[in-house]
Amino acid sequence: MSPVWSALRALRRNPMRSFLTALGVIVGVGCVIAMTSIGAGARARVEETFAAMGSNMLIVRSGSAQAGGARGGAGTEPSLTWADLAAIRDEVPELALVAAQLTAAAQVQAEGQNWATSVQGTTPELFAIRNWTAGAGRLFDAGDVEGASKVIVLGQTVVENLFGAFTDPVGRVVRVNRVPFEVVGVLAEKGQSAFGSDNDDVAFVPLSTFRSRVETGELGQFVEGTIFASARSPEGAALAKTRIEDLLRARHRIRKGALDDFTVRNLGDFVAAQEEGARTMNLLLSGIALVSLVVGGIGIMNIMLVSVTERTREIGLRMAVGARPRSILVQFLVEAIVLSGAGGLAGLAAGLGTAAWLVSRFDWPMLVHPAVTALALAGSALVGVVFGLYPAWKASRLDPIQALRFE
Repeated sequence: MSPVWSALRALRRNPMRSFLTALGVIVGVGCVIAMTSIGAGARARVEETFAAMGSNMLIVRSGSAQAGGARGGAGTEPSLTWADLAAIRDEVPELALVAAQLTAAAQVQAEGQNWATSVQGTTPELFAIRNWTAGAGRLFDAGDVEGASKVIVLGQTVVENLFGAFTDPVGRVVRVNRVPFEVVGVLAEKGQSAFGSDNDDVAFVPLSTFRSRVETGELGQFVEGTIFASARSPEGAALAKTRIEDLLRARHRIRKGALDDFTVRNLGDFVAAQEEGARTMNLLLSGIALVSLVVGGIGIMNIMLVSVTERTREIGLRMAVGARPRSILVQFLVEAIVLSGAGGLAGLAAGLGTAAWLVSRFDWPMLVHPAVTALALAGSALVGVVFGLYPAWKASRLDPIQALRFE
């Protein structure tokens, strides 16, 4: 009879005891599989979300207004000028693209329907900064901006509420504040942002058209919105942020130690914070998995020692008919490996089931790494080897005569 078959038969004698013994291994392997699958899915979703917001993106906003001790928040005190925007574009070599974005809430009308949305005036560079492409038609270009063309690009949510789903509105006319605009394109769908807002509930018009037709600004030289910029590389984003801050402090003549009248945000910092959180969670679950495997291994050693004691006469009988100590050692070592290996397989199933349930609730993709799965199963078998070796060695060292006399 093969050692594996003999081990399986021995474990089937007490199935509940075998299950409880392997429980630590089940929990450990299950934690590893669930942790890696959920972590990889969450990381993929975060990367996808931030990629949708823009690549290597920096956001520059005006400072905070203050009245009676109450501060209004970033962007409430106009401090950035159009000259600042030009300086950022010309004097920060780490930046690839720079664009202003002016925003107004407006009622958009078309074919008897209307919809309140965010109308934004910008230049074509913003679409590249935010990785936004046209799902239908085209995006407006520099010529549209220079000529203050009355053209508009709509988000999917606006299209569905004005024209209905699966309708191509390119070439039709919509009105923004009673001003007619020709729809030249529809943006590719982006879904929700990282902050829960609808990225597709938006309409874009050329910057010059926005300032003359949608919302006529009264601030003259000041940018009544936000400046978006894209660094040439993810590594250069931090340096670009520092150069923008230095440039604006010099242009605004802000003394050393005084508060800035602007803010510069690097989206890479948000990504780094998300990854740091995921890394901390992975370390926590790795610790739980390691402790569970050690506890499971101790349980296996304990049960194997009990098994050696219970089967002392059987061991003595096998030795009396010619079994060598090495055969006894292999038999009990295989039993320990089979027990921990079965726990590893059960943990694999439990981990995959847990990961599938959780990712379905959070709408994350489920990513299973074959290498991690193989490593977890190999680790469970290694637990059997490490913690089953001493009981097997003890069984192989029994004296046959004393073993046959054991009561």
